[in-house]
Amino acid sequence: MYRTFLGKTRKQGMVNFLGRFFSRFTPARILVFGFATLIIVGTLLLMLPAAVRSGHSAPFLTAFFTATSAVCVTGLVVVDTGTYFSLLGQLVIIALIQAGGLGIMTMTTFFAMIIGKRINLRERLVIQEGLNAIQLEGVVSLVKSVIGMTLLIEGIGGVLLSIRFIPQLGWVKGIYYGFFHSISSFCNAGFDLFGIIYGPFSSLTAYREDPIVSLTVPCLIILGGLGFLVIRDIYYKRRFSKLLLHSKVALAITAVLLIGGTGLFWLLERGNTLQSLSPLGTFFASFYQAVTPRTCGSNTLNISALRGATQFFFVILMFIGASPGSTGGGIKTTTFAALLAAVWTVVQGKPSAETFKRSIPHSIVYKALAVTMLAVFLVAGVTMSLAITEETTFLAALFEATSAFGTVGLTMGLTPHLSKIGQVLIALTMYIGRVGPLTVALAFWRRQQSARFKYPEEKIIIG
Repeated sequence: MYRTFLGKTRKQGMVNFLGRFFSRFTPARILVFGFATLIIVGTLLLMLPAAVRSGHSAPFLTAFFTATSAVCVTGLVVVDTGTYFSLLGQLVIIALIQAGGLGIMTMTTFFAMIIGKRINLRERLVIQEGLNAIQLEGVVSLVKSVIGMTLLIEGIGGVLLSIRFIPQLGWVKGIYYGFFHSISSFCNAGFDLFGIIYGPFSSLTAYREDPIVSLTVPCLIILGGLGFLVIRDIYYKRRFSKLLLHSKVALAITAVLLIGGTGLFWLLERGNTLQSLSPLGTFFASFYQAVTPRTCGSNTLNISALRGATQFFFVILMFIGASPGSTGGGIKTTTFAALLAAVWTVVQGKPSAETFKRSIPHSIVYKALAVTMLAVFLVAGVTMSLAITEETTFLAALFEATSAFGTVGLTMGLTPHLSKIGQVLIALTMYIGRVGPLTVALAFWRRQQSARFKYPEEKIIIG
């Protein structure tokens, strides 16, 4: 009886200790360490001999890089997924993609709701941070909507792609390929299995003129990159004029980048990679390549064969990325819009940034500037490091660094040839890009209490 009492006391003491330990974690730290934990688990699973076609355990760095790319929904790979990993390894990768795309807290909350656990205030704050929700109210309802939307969209995409792949691959393999690539596309991951059919790292180049693949995959990427908040807002409001300002901005910037990107890609590549395609195939290829640099690494044209100007244009698209609360990366469309509005405000001499007849708070503009500058420093530092450690050109190094930060997954051919140092650098960049540079900074920077005084102002000369 005494032993039983002592055992309960020790167990209760351990629970209290763990409770006090995790209570010190801010929402930002929980997200940072949550993604890191998922990467470690994925690495260990991918190192299992059964996860590799050869039956031999994958090297740690290969498994770590692949797990990081999957969890961070990037798509950069040092080994071809279809030819290197077995069915078990591929299933682990797609599970990591789904978990990474939806987010750690979304998955955790979903399973908690299944077993009937109540979601406390602290958990709601972490969910709000993870989904970039505007307000705390209704975040649990938002999680339910996220899960429902994901299953519906990925299901429709999986059926459409299966219809295309079944005649070519058979029923079982066709359905498997259809749903694998649907999940990978909606989560903006860019992983593919066609290397075993068309050659390693071939991506979707064999389907450059296929209407089903060339339209279904980009639509999945766009929906995944818009963000769950925007999709939910569209579903309930139906009219553009009634949408939240966030949704209006995200939709407007996305439309400009897609339409402008398609047209500019056609202008730049019509005498190059598009030259041998039919008129309809030219449109499909231009549209696909305008969509995929935003956050998804699949491609239907050889990226290394593009003109230098086109590759640099891709760098710009990858840096901007998708919208907040989505499965994509980059500085985000709304961040880009806030900076544009701030610049236009200064040019016009107005006191505050404005868009769609609404004023944007100064705190939002400051946050957008902080995110952008942190991203610039990160991409510049990684680019310089790659230029030192790898035998490559500056543009290829910049392209690789930006692709990793934007969790895009496109490459000019550098990824499979990265040195060990290069692989670690790109893995860390993918991780920071997925979690968010500002979130990572806040997780490791001890917040000070608000100052009760303000220093006197003094002007500096700008411009």
